[in-house]
Amino acid sequence: MTKDELFHFMAKHHLAVLASVSPSQDPQAALMGIAVTPELEIVFDTLKTSRKYQNLIGNKRIAFVIGWENEVTVQYEGQAEELQGAALPFYKEIYFRKWPDGPEREKWPNICYFRVTPTWIRYSDFNKPTYGMVEFAFP
Repeated sequence: MTKDELFHFMAKHHLAVLASVSPSQDPQAALMGIAVTPELEIVFDTLKTSRKYQNLIGNKRIAFVIGWENEVTVQYEGQAEELQGAALPFYKEIYFRKWPDGPEREKWPNICYFRVTPTWIRYSDFNKPTYGMVEFAFP
Protein backbone atom coordinates (compact mmCIF):
# COMPACT_ATOMS: atom_id res chain seq x y z
CA MET A 1 0.00 0.00 0.00
CA THR A 2 1.51 3.31 -1.11
CA LYS A 3 0.61 6.77 0.14
CA ASP A 4 -1.18 7.40 -3.19
CA GLU A 5 -3.22 4.19 -2.84
CA LEU A 6 -4.09 5.18 0.71
CA PHE A 7 -5.25 8.60 -0.51
CA HIS A 8 -7.52 7.00 -3.12
CA PHE A 9 -9.02 4.65 -0.56
CA MET A 10 -9.69 7.48 1.88
CA ALA A 11 -10.95 9.88 -0.81
CA LYS A 12 -13.61 7.48 -2.06
CA HIS A 13 -15.33 7.68 1.33
CA HIS A 14 -17.63 10.53 2.26
CA LEU A 15 -18.10 9.68 5.93
CA ALA A 16 -15.88 8.92 8.90
CA VAL A 17 -16.35 8.45 12.62
CA LEU A 18 -14.51 11.17 14.51
CA ALA A 19 -13.36 10.59 18.09
CA SER A 20 -12.36 13.38 20.44
CA VAL A 21 -12.04 13.95 24.18
CA SER A 22 -14.21 16.37 26.15
CA PRO A 23 -12.78 18.90 28.60
CA SER A 24 -13.80 16.49 31.40
CA GLN A 25 -11.83 13.70 29.61
CA ASP A 26 -14.92 11.83 28.40
CA PRO A 27 -14.65 10.14 24.99
CA GLN A 28 -17.06 11.41 22.35
CA ALA A 29 -17.69 10.29 18.78
CA ALA A 30 -19.55 11.71 15.80
CA LEU A 31 -20.23 10.67 12.21
CA MET A 32 -18.73 13.35 9.95
CA GLY A 33 -18.65 14.29 6.31
CA ILE A 34 -15.01 14.55 5.24
CA ALA A 35 -12.77 15.43 2.32
CA VAL A 36 -9.15 14.28 1.98
CA THR A 37 -6.13 15.97 0.41
CA PRO A 38 -3.31 14.11 -1.41
CA GLU A 39 -1.21 14.86 1.70
CA LEU A 40 -3.75 12.74 3.65
CA GLU A 41 -5.11 15.74 5.51
CA ILE A 42 -8.77 15.49 6.46
CA VAL A 43 -11.02 18.53 6.06
CA PHE A 44 -14.46 18.89 7.67
CA ASP A 45 -16.93 21.51 8.78
CA THR A 46 -18.72 21.77 12.09
CA LEU A 47 -20.53 24.30 14.22
CA LYS A 48 -18.85 26.25 16.99
CA THR A 49 -21.79 25.24 19.18
CA SER A 50 -21.04 21.51 18.79
CA ARG A 51 -19.42 19.29 21.38
CA LYS A 52 -16.63 18.36 18.98
CA TYR A 53 -15.70 22.01 18.48
CA GLN A 54 -15.31 22.56 22.21
CA ASN A 55 -13.30 19.34 22.44
CA LEU A 56 -10.94 20.34 19.62
CA ILE A 57 -10.33 23.80 21.02
CA GLY A 58 -9.18 22.17 24.28
CA ASN A 59 -7.35 19.16 22.81
CA LYS A 60 -6.23 19.14 19.18
CA ARG A 61 -5.59 15.40 19.13
CA ILE A 62 -8.26 13.57 17.15
CA ALA A 63 -8.93 10.14 15.66
CA PHE A 64 -11.06 8.85 12.79
CA VAL A 65 -12.24 5.54 11.44
CA ILE A 66 -12.78 5.61 7.69
CA GLY A 67 -14.40 2.79 5.77
CA TRP A 68 -15.80 -0.35 7.30
CA GLU A 69 -17.43 -2.06 4.37
CA ASN A 70 -16.09 -5.55 3.73
CA GLU A 71 -13.76 -5.26 6.73
CA VAL A 72 -11.42 -2.78 5.04
CA THR A 73 -10.71 0.26 7.16
CA VAL A 74 -8.37 3.11 8.00
CA GLN A 75 -7.60 4.14 11.55
CA TYR A 76 -6.31 7.69 11.54
CA GLU A 77 -4.81 9.85 14.27
CA GLY A 78 -3.83 13.47 13.85
CA GLN A 79 -3.76 17.07 14.99
CA ALA A 80 -6.76 19.29 14.26
CA GLU A 81 -6.48 22.95 13.38
CA GLU A 82 -9.34 25.38 12.90
CA LEU A 83 -8.83 26.95 9.48
CA GLN A 84 -8.59 30.72 9.23
CA GLY A 85 -6.87 33.33 7.11
CA ALA A 86 -5.15 32.55 3.83
CA ALA A 87 -5.43 28.75 4.21
CA LEU A 88 -9.21 28.76 4.58
CA PRO A 89 -10.25 29.28 0.90
CA PHE A 90 -7.86 26.55 -0.32
CA TYR A 91 -9.26 23.91 2.05
CA LYS A 92 -12.88 25.02 1.61
CA GLU A 93 -12.49 24.44 -2.12
CA ILE A 94 -11.31 20.88 -1.47
CA TYR A 95 -14.19 20.30 0.93
CA PHE A 96 -16.79 21.84 -1.41
CA ARG A 97 -15.66 19.61 -4.30
CA LYS A 98 -16.55 16.61 -2.14
CA TRP A 99 -19.64 18.23 -0.60
CA PRO A 100 -21.40 20.44 -3.22
CA ASP A 101 -23.94 21.48 -0.56
CA GLY A 102 -21.08 22.95 1.52
CA PRO A 103 -21.49 26.51 0.21
CA GLU A 104 -25.12 26.47 1.38
CA ARG A 105 -24.03 25.37 4.87
CA GLU A 106 -21.41 28.10 4.81
CA LYS A 107 -24.28 30.53 5.44
CA TRP A 108 -25.13 28.87 8.77
CA PRO A 109 -24.26 30.82 11.89
CA ASN A 110 -21.18 29.49 13.70
CA ILE A 111 -19.94 27.27 10.84
CA CYS A 112 -16.20 26.65 10.85
CA TYR A 113 -13.71 24.39 9.10
CA PHE A 114 -10.94 22.15 10.37
CA ARG A 115 -7.91 20.53 8.78
CA VAL A 116 -6.41 17.46 10.42
CA THR A 117 -2.77 16.62 9.78
CA PRO A 118 -2.00 12.92 10.21
CA THR A 119 0.39 11.61 12.85
CA TRP A 120 -0.36 7.89 12.41
CA ILE A 121 -2.49 5.84 9.98
CA ARG A 122 -3.23 2.14 9.81
CA TYR A 123 -4.85 0.56 6.75
CA SER A 124 -6.36 -2.86 7.45
CA ASP A 125 -7.90 -5.39 5.07
CA PHE A 126 -9.29 -8.39 6.92
CA ASN A 127 -10.53 -10.07 3.72
CA LYS A 128 -7.18 -11.55 2.79
CA PRO A 129 -6.34 -15.08 3.98
CA THR A 130 -3.46 -13.55 5.92
CA TYR A 131 -4.97 -10.18 6.72
CA GLY A 132 -3.18 -7.13 5.34
CA MET A 133 -2.16 -4.28 7.59
CA VAL A 134 0.06 -1.31 6.74
CA GLU A 135 1.01 1.49 9.12
CA PHE A 136 2.18 4.99 8.26
CA ALA A 137 3.84 7.30 10.80
CA PHE A 138 4.29 11.01 10.23
CA PRO A 139 6.68 13.43 11.91
